[in-house]
Amino acid sequence: MSLTIKRAASTATDPAIAVAEIFDGVHQPDAALTIFYCAPTYDRDALAAALVARFGADAPVIGCTSAGEIAPTGYLDGALTAVSLAGPGLRVHVERIDELRGFELERGHAAAANALAGLRAAGVAVDASSCFAFLLTDGLSLQEEALVSTLYHSLEGIQLCGGSAADGVTFGATYLYQGGAFHTDCAVLALVRSPAPFRVFKTEHFVPGSEKMVVTGADPARRVVHEINGEPAVAEYARMVGVDVSELTPLVFATHPVVVTLGGTCFVRSIQKVNDDGSLSFFCAIDEGIVLTVARGVDMSRNLEDAFARVAREIGSPEVVLGCDCILRYLETSEKQCRDRISAIMAANNVVGFATYGEQYNAMHVNQTFTGVAIGRA
Repeated sequence: MSLTIKRAASTATDPAIAVAEIFDGVHQPDAALTIFYCAPTYDRDALAAALVARFGADAPVIGCTSAGEIAPTGYLDGALTAVSLAGPGLRVHVERIDELRGFELERGHAAAANALAGLRAAGVAVDASSCFAFLLTDGLSLQEEALVSTLYHSLEGIQLCGGSAADGVTFGATYLYQGGAFHTDCAVLALVRSPAPFRVFKTEHFVPGSEKMVVTGADPARRVVHEINGEPAVAEYARMVGVDVSELTPLVFATHPVVVTLGGTCFVRSIQKVNDDGSLSFFCAIDEGIVLTVARGVDMSRNLEDAFARVAREIGSPEVVLGCDCILRYLETSEKQCRDRISAIMAANNVVGFATYGEQYNAMHVNQTFTGVAIGRA
């Protein structure tokens, strides 16, 4: 059994034209799942209306707003990109989890249970070898850690990856599409049973440095750090990376992230912004007592090539990669003038995805990471 995978992108600014071009490129009458990513500059109501007119309100179409799009040709900005999957043996069940800011663990357990039951009702085997979970979530909900941990531990060993919806560099509001309309304060979980081989993977191009810093004052619920090493957070971070506080910008945060090491694996904890009171806001959960190090970057292009090479050794060249790439990586490609090279690597490996406000990998919510699921040839 084989899958039919179609990919397309549009740079048209008119929502109706953009959707028409996407529809022509990815429509399959028997598609089990269509995923799209759109720039936040599109009129969402007009975009939703165009999607319903073309695909239908009940079609298995999901998507979200982004901070940059990964199209068949690589990185785009201000665009609409999409991928559709169809084929015998492919089954998908979608669950939407609303009111994410008031998230309760029981609702996460229920969503996972419903997704598992939905696939089993279709009469297919559901296990970690044949299924993966793909998650899109509100990137400003501050609930990704609780959400992804609950879902993963309720999915009976099935691997999970995904990304947090974005809003360019505005950080105002993020939106997800499901059921013919855009929604905020929610997450969309797609549980996929694939007849083709797949691999869920992540990569980051940083290694821990030698200098340690301890979070000595934090507000975990808001992802805000007030003190590092007993000093005001902004001043101490600036000292450790060797710049003046006035020079701290998103590009500095992108090139000097901090990491925490858990079980021998490093996970990036990226800084979002400097606050007026001298504190730092993070993209990920942060708590008092956590030991961090300022990370040292390695070559992003080589790191990404190595990651795809490992995937290819396991499942062959991917037919498609559903990719989630951190906004800070996207910014760094501009700063280091390697965006064209990264775009070429993405295109060569059939990536369709978006620049996110955070990435999910199994039970972890991470930053400055590329996560994805690569699907090979059946």
